[in-house]
Amino acid sequence: MIQKPLFLLLAVMLIGCQNVVRPDKPDDLIGKEQMVDIVYDAYLANAAKSINNKKLRQMGIRLDSIIYKKHEIDSTQFANSNEYYSLDLDNYADIYSKVEARLLVEQKRLDSIKDVNDERNKSKKSKSKSWN
Repeated sequence: MIQKPLFLLLAVMLIGCQNVVRPDKPDDLIGKEQMVDIVYDAYLANAAKSINNKKLRQMGIRLDSIIYKKHEIDSTQFANSNEYYSLDLDNYADIYSKVEARLLVEQKRLDSIKDVNDERNKSKKSKSKSWN
């Protein structure tokens, strides 16, 4: 009775301990800092898609193609580099933490612009009320 669960546990452990084949470093590996730039642009592109994807499709705009052209890479080079970096979690986490930091800086910049615009609008409204 105890032998079946023990055998099953042993089988699962053997299957789980198989060798993971790591890919070789690609010849055209994208540098880590350029990967940060690309992933940052990809996040911004995804944000744009979430706002008005229908309009982008109607206009024939392919944001991924724009990113590849901007960074002078192709989708295969990006996929191979992304796969290579993703197998080293420390490197991958470092890339994404840099992207997150840039996004936070951009968010603070946009928030400060919004605050300035809000103050201008309040000022205009209060001036127009005083004339009435």
